[in-house]
Amino acid sequence: MKKDFLVLFDSFKSSIKTWDYFVNWNKVFKNSSELEITLNKLNYLLGKEDLKAEFRNLYRLNPEIVKALPILLAVRENRLEITDGKGDPVVYDFSGKEMNPDKYYYFLERSGLAELFKSNGIKNLVDYVMGVEVGLDSNGRKNRGGTLMEKIVESFIVHLCKKYGFEYISQASARDIKAKWGIHVNVDKSARNFDFALYNPKTRNIKLFEVNFYNGGGSKLKAVCGEFRDLYTELKAQNIDFIWITDGQGWHTAKRPLEETYNHNEYIFNLTMLENDILEKLEK
Repeated sequence: MKKDFLVLFDSFKSSIKTWDYFVNWNKVFKNSSELEITLNKLNYLLGKEDLKAEFRNLYRLNPEIVKALPILLAVRENRLEITDGKGDPVVYDFSGKEMNPDKYYYFLERSGLAELFKSNGIKNLVDYVMGVEVGLDSNGRKNRGGTLMEKIVESFIVHLCKKYGFEYISQASARDIKAKWGIHVNVDKSARNFDFALYNPKTRNIKLFEVNFYNGGGSKLKAVCGEFRDLYTELKAQNIDFIWITDGQGWHTAKRPLEETYNHNEYIFNLTMLENDILEKLEK
């Protein structure tokens, strides 16, 4: 297969964002609705002058209200260990099973949540938590970017499977490959999962894929180049094709290490090359 590094380098995409990249609204609404009854009970405390007394009364009647306290701080854990800098950490269990209103009011005071309840700006905790959930979900955008790249590449692999009768596994470990196709793969990391494993049942040829997309630069890109160069060598010694599909403008900050790996590895492609049917040119 004829190779030209500039064909790869000059055709990196600037974005693969789709509409569901920004916020997973189904997840946001689901997480918010699961706490809606509890949050509406906590709404009773908003603006109360004697917050401590009102909290103690509400807690005695509804100890489950503490389940919602972590998410008000944008924390998903239901059990926290907190230290004041002296002695052992204090364990806060937000299951609602511990009848200790003073302990949990102390948590409100020290965490700053008491000010949230005293503030005149908060009118409804359900709406507030929905905003928190949107913020927490936005932290997952980096992972969604990787997932989007995998979905795009998977569509090309599915096409190959339908056209040629191939089989594939996503997030394939050496154990998965051995169990499904009886092929043993020695890998550099015992816990390594390949994004895709593609298998030709006629030739028993197997191809392993790694997929990523980089919007920004950084030292990680150089490290990935070294890792995948070594991985290619290791798999080639086992007569296994290793195919790296990568994209994104981040590579413009790491041209040299990418070019070195491109000249070493046989198969490094981007999405534009996939769109131009580069996978069709691979040995089946």
